This record gives sequence, structure tokens and C-alpha cells, in this order.
Amino acid sequence: MKTRASDSSKVRQWQQTWQAHWQKEGLPSYELTPADEAAGADWERDFLGTARTPAKETQRLDRIMKEFSSGFQRLYRLGPAVTVFGSARFQEGSDYYRVGTEVGRELARAGFTVMTGGGPGMMEAANRGAKEAGGVSVGCNIILPHEQAANPYLDEVVNFKYFFARKVMLVKYSCAFIGLPGGFGTLDELFEAATLIQCRKIGPFPLILIGKAFWKNLLELMYDMLREGAISEEDTGFGYLTDSPAEAVQMILSSQPAHVIERLSAPRPVR
Repeated sequence: MKTRASDSSKVRQWQQTWQAHWQKEGLPSYELTPADEAAGADWERDFLGTARTPAKETQRLDRIMKEFSSGFQRLYRLGPAVTVFGSARFQEGSDYYRVGTEVGRELARAGFTVMTGGGPGMMEAANRGAKEAGGVSVGCNIILPHEQAANPYLDEVVNFKYFFARKVMLVKYSCAFIGLPGGFGTLDELFEAATLIQCRKIGPFPLILIGKAFWKNLLELMYDMLREGAISEEDTGFGYLTDSPAEAVQMILSSQPAHVIERLSAPRPVR
């Protein structure tokens, strides 16, 4: 009975905390078709928001295409790269930051370009480790309302307004993925990569989670999903779990074909 009461309390706290936070933001700016163009629409729907016209949506498509084009032009010469995902919130001085720095250092020593989301925290740590080890350090930075600035350890930074365009670049130019401790954004990126690998749209590429204690509940969730039939047996091992950056990099190296290994020691100019 104590366990059930505890579980119920956690659910109630989870729901109340989320609602209390987002209610402060007011009504969403959800876009709807104007009332005179939508069957059954009324003034309440108009009040909630209005849709962009087709002309304005075309302008948005132009901006999206420019982001993709810029990313393709500036990143295609990277050579073998590994994308490192992780939270912006764990700062220098933390154990997580130290591990992130070691990840970047190990990847650079092996000859990989280190690519991150370009921001602070764990992204900065990985880029810093790569830079200090003499490797190539790249960031795909997202422009946010609170003005996330690119970290200072980047040889190349590509700025994005759209998360989906940024994620395409982080996935497209990588031959492996490392997940450091993080929150919603890190989970989003990890599961984007995992889903693409699962559906055989990319790879198979190594996807490695560093931090056994941090990720242990994620593994429990995966086994819950398996028991319910939401995923298959082979999906449960989508991310190799380790505490060792050196082991992670060795796994990545062992998974690469010969032509990738040959390129690791070749010059890889960033333009």
C-alpha cells in the first residue's frame, strides 16, 4: 500500500508541477485557418490564433531551405565525425563536465571531428576536450529566445533557428553518437538517432550512453516498453552503456569500415 500511495503522489506532483509552470505562459499562439475559410469555424477559434497565408508559409520554406543549404555547404568536408549530445546545464566544475571533456579528448585523439549542439554545459565540455587535444571541434548552435551563445571552443559554428534542421546536420554528418547526461533536448536527439537506426534509415551506427547511474532508469523504461509489446527485443540494446570515454571511443573505432579508419589520420579542413 505504501508503494501505491507513493506512486500516486509522484504522479500528482508531476502533473501539478507541469501545469503550474505552463499556466504562467498564458494561451498558446496556435495557428488556425481563418473562420471564413474553415468549415464550422467560429470566433473562438479565430481568437486563439490565425494561420499564416500560403505566401508567408512560402517565405518560411525559403528560410528553412537556406538553413539546410548553409549547413550542407559548411559541413560536408568534415570527414569522420561523432556527434555528442548532452545537457547545457551541467557546468564546469561538475563531474559530468569533466567526463564530457574526456569524451571530446578521446574522440580527438582517435582522429574524429567532434560535433555538438554548440552550446554550453556538456556540449562545451566535449568541444573543449577536442580543442585541447588538437582535434577539430564543430558546433551546430540553436538560436533561442534567451539567446544561447555558442561556446568558445569551436573551430566552426553553424547557427540554426529550426531545431529540425539542426538535428538533420547532427545526424547526417556523424558515424556514431554519444549521449552524455541531459534533459529533454538530449532525449529528443538520442531517440531521433535511435529511431532512424531502428527503422534502417541510417547506419547502423554506434549509439553510446555514458553514465550508468544517470541512464539506469531509461533502461528500466525500455524493459517496461518491451514487456508491454511497444518495442522488440533487439530495440532494448539501442544504446551501449558505459562509464568509460575510452571504452566508448574504442567501440566506435571497432565498428567503422576500413575506408573510414583510413580517413581518420587524413587532414580534414573545416570551411
